[in-house]
Amino acid sequence: MSMEASELHDLSDDADYAASQQQGSASMMRCDSEKRSSSSEHEGAELIYLKDNVAIHPTQFASERISGRLKLTKQDSILFLSWIPYKGQTSNAKLSEKDRSLYTITAVPFTEVRSIRRHTPALGWQYVIVVLSSGLAFPPLYFYNGGVREFLALVKQHVYLARSGEDANVFLVNDFQSPLQRTLSSLELPSSLPVASGQSTYPLDGGSSSDSQGRTSAGVDNRVSQYVSRKQKSHDPTRDLSIHLLEKFSLVTKFARDTTTQLFSENNGFGSVDKRWNNQPVHSYSEKLTNIAEEKDNENHHSYPEKEHLNDEEINLVDVPADPLEFNKLSLVWGKPRQPPMGSKELTAFLDSEGRVVESKALRERVFYGGIEHQLRKEVWPFLLGYYAYDSTYAEREYLRSVKRMEYATLKQQWQSISPEQAKRFTKYRERKGLIDKDVVRTDRAFEYYEGDDNLNVNSMRDILLTYSFYNFDLGYCQGMSDYLSPILFVMGDESESFWCFVALMERLGPNFNRDQNGMHTQLFALSKLVELLDSPLHNYFKQNDCLNYFFCFRWILIQFKREFEYEKTMQLWEVLWTQYLTEHLHLYVCVAILKRCRSKIMGEQMDFDTLLKFINELSGHIDLDSTVRDAEALCICAGENGAASIPPGTPPSLPLDEGVLYPQDDDVL
Repeated sequence: MSMEASELHDLSDDADYAASQQQGSASMMRCDSEKRSSSSEHEGAELIYLKDNVAIHPTQFASERISGRLKLTKQDSILFLSWIPYKGQTSNAKLSEKDRSLYTITAVPFTEVRSIRRHTPALGWQYVIVVLSSGLAFPPLYFYNGGVREFLALVKQHVYLARSGEDANVFLVNDFQSPLQRTLSSLELPSSLPVASGQSTYPLDGGSSSDSQGRTSAGVDNRVSQYVSRKQKSHDPTRDLSIHLLEKFSLVTKFARDTTTQLFSENNGFGSVDKRWNNQPVHSYSEKLTNIAEEKDNENHHSYPEKEHLNDEEINLVDVPADPLEFNKLSLVWGKPRQPPMGSKELTAFLDSEGRVVESKALRERVFYGGIEHQLRKEVWPFLLGYYAYDSTYAEREYLRSVKRMEYATLKQQWQSISPEQAKRFTKYRERKGLIDKDVVRTDRAFEYYEGDDNLNVNSMRDILLTYSFYNFDLGYCQGMSDYLSPILFVMGDESESFWCFVALMERLGPNFNRDQNGMHTQLFALSKLVELLDSPLHNYFKQNDCLNYFFCFRWILIQFKREFEYEKTMQLWEVLWTQYLTEHLHLYVCVAILKRCRSKIMGEQMDFDTLLKFINELSGHIDLDSTVRDAEALCICAGENGAASIPPGTPPSLPLDEGVLYPQDDDVL
């Protein structure tokens, strides 16, 4: 068929892509020969996508097109676009080699791309136009064998694409009008924090060590101790937050902060609820705190170690407003010391002869103040997550496990039965599977349970996440979910049990991953109101320095401090949060507690947004868990009803207020 005749036919993306695969005229492949041929173009880059017979039309005449090869490569987590014309091949002798070289596109990073315009006419060839952030655009890239949809789907796996509200055929790249979702794509969250050498403490003002006597290795069995004692590896990219990662996060937020500030304006969507926050300062507890603190300090001098003072010249570059709560005294009065973890004898005492939890509140209180010995977590976590009912018997739980195991097998079979031919026509499945495959191989791989090639536990994690994407098709899979699953799978061991515990957790935290980001928005908004309530000078500082959106706390909230603590400490914190003993939003008070411990350094060094963001990220591995939980407890009690009123109804991990759509999604980008 001649080109002119072909132009009269519509080219369906998927059909043409499949046909071109069969004919060998176009391909998406990775092979050594292609990598070698492209090495001179972009040394060391990984070939992600390759498409032949993509053309540029220098003139209005199709006969004068320049055909070439379109490539996507990736290096250092950055995606690059290249288009190289074929050598020695031209449709028109009038086009010189110089003309062809003029249109060559060599390794353009997607960080410099603003948008991609798709054009798929009913009659004629499909093409895309790539527009740079500068406003300049490359000539249209014509896909003579179809495949625009495949191209966009592949791009979407590596950068964030959002359909323009003004033109459905324009896809914004790294759209900072959705900064929270952009962060997921940009950061490519690395593996969890390695075990810090020595004791974790705040390297700041008020870095107190905890009452850690009850949280020693005696409370952790040999199995978890073995896994947590990870091998030290040189040049292991999963062990530390890299400098370029922090720099990239800072770059993202330079654009994000302006657009997210609108979340905290008066018209924030919470309506009348907002009125309760106005003019509600915390009452002055100074005199009462002083008297009680002195008494308690005399009774137990070591219950809460003294504040570690730093050199004033080091942090107090300017006068720092006093803490209105006298934070150290507040924690001493209302923050109870941590206890040793709960053992098997204590757990048995909470159960009747048939296995029912007699007093669920008492059990949750015990876990809140001391945690659980590791070997008992497999029994207790399903209660805390809501998978087991507190009033269920041993027999009922055994029956539940049997039924759920069969249900899990049925769900898993849904994606296992997809044939390669079906997969070619199932874009959403390919996208999610590709993202999951990419994430699981870099989740906690320095932790011995997931270490090494062909690790069966990594395979189980992948299977669980793929199955969940079919179980909850609206939410699917987002980066960060593997972080939540990793400790659950480690504790539960069984794939089915891990899946259902993960399902229960996502019922609470799934809104963190909504495309509309409403779950994250409400939590950041609530955090801003809690800081305003509990430390108005610090809140005013953030306001004056363009930090009012609290976006620097995004990672803390998204994956509930998984990056900030070692693996065992993360499990200790999560089981405290899951008790929902004092409040279901204790994680927000943990955020406030950390910020208040850092307030002198933040305000004393006059940190702007980007400096603050880098500083917050560098706290990872240097936060003492026990003292932080104690601080958070004290803040929660102090805030009281005013604190509860500062958190909009339905804020995660609260369950949804109605029975509507749990996970609202935008229309498919593609």
